[in-house]
Amino acid sequence: MKKIVLASLIASAAFGSAAFAESENACGNVPKDKWMTEDAMKAKAVAMGYEVRQVKVEGTCYEVYGIKDGKKVEDLFNPETGEQVGAD
Repeated sequence: MKKIVLASLIASAAFGSAAFAESENACGNVPKDKWMTEDAMKAKAVAMGYEVRQVKVEGTCYEVYGIKDGKKVEDLFNPETGEQVGAD
């Protein structure tokens, strides 16, 4: 029984890391001098229907915290294009 629980925990950690890595890869490795500003990202998110509470850097992505369609969201965006690449 302990082996099954341990195997489940290891598998969960591996797949969780893979999902995060996939989001990171979607943002690319663009140099920071090519990124849009946080204000530009906020403006783009507002234009996409977000009520933005905060924009912050998460790895190589921008993470937008806010409200969209009446729901609380934490979505990831490519910092160069402003394209949504994932959700937390």
